[in-house]
Amino acid sequence: MSNPAASIPEPFPDCTDCRGEGVVVFKGAEHAQAKVCACVAACPRCEGLGRVTATVEGVVTLGRCRCQQRVDRCAIFNRAHIPGRYAKTTLVSFASGANRISDMEKSRALAEVFTWMNGFDPKGESRGLILHGPVGRGKTHLLVGVLRTLIFSHGVQARFIEFSRLLGMLKEGYSAGRSDSRVLSELAQVPVLGIDELGKGRLTDWELTVIDEVISRRYNGLGCTLGTTNYTPAAPSGNGPANLARDENKVQTLGDRVDARVYSRLREMCDFAEVGGVDYREVGR
Repeated sequence: MSNPAASIPEPFPDCTDCRGEGVVVFKGAEHAQAKVCACVAACPRCEGLGRVTATVEGVVTLGRCRCQQRVDRCAIFNRAHIPGRYAKTTLVSFASGANRISDMEKSRALAEVFTWMNGFDPKGESRGLILHGPVGRGKTHLLVGVLRTLIFSHGVQARFIEFSRLLGMLKEGYSAGRSDSRVLSELAQVPVLGIDELGKGRLTDWELTVIDEVISRRYNGLGCTLGTTNYTPAAPSGNGPANLARDENKVQTLGDRVDARVYSRLREMCDFAEVGGVDYREVGR
């Protein structure tokens, strides 16, 4: 019989592995993986079994112990498909990097992200967030940090997908004789979807159809959509892809890259936050 008065074990605050979070995130074969840290003791309430009994109106029932919350959230994280490269990526590490190089634009972007997160409703409808800016500014870092926080702090089901990878997955499925419906349905139905590199691609009719279906289904299903893009959030300008030798002043917008219909829906669904400052890849050289 469980001890209902026993408290749920807490992580060791000075643990060097989890830094007091109670979970350890590490690089798996392809994706980042999470597990409960060894510093978290066995639960005295369920004696480490993960199940507890309770008597309700004279009836003894068996249920899941509250100590399994960390286990469950690690499982959610492991299904999110965060790339292994970003296993150690957090909002704290982004803030540390911005402070280290005194980058006020990145600090401003982080403040906007926190403002958005403060308004996020884990149990209801929430607007999405699109991070935009030049390459190397840490947009994907911020996106992963947000997804990680939503998963471990709120238990939100989430999914990360890089747009080019999505196209590759669909092509692999076609080659194997599989329909794209399973992949697209998963992306349509997950409560929070993070799309990295919106607007990337060759702008073929098929690529535009894919992004249109993903965004349209999430729009109609009131899903919370996050994303990153290198393109300025503005309506289509009519500019084609720039030939750097001749058209250096003809800059395409996000509307040019995803078409007017998708861009209009993104504007209705999401807030936009600019991530500027220095190029992290240049600073790290």
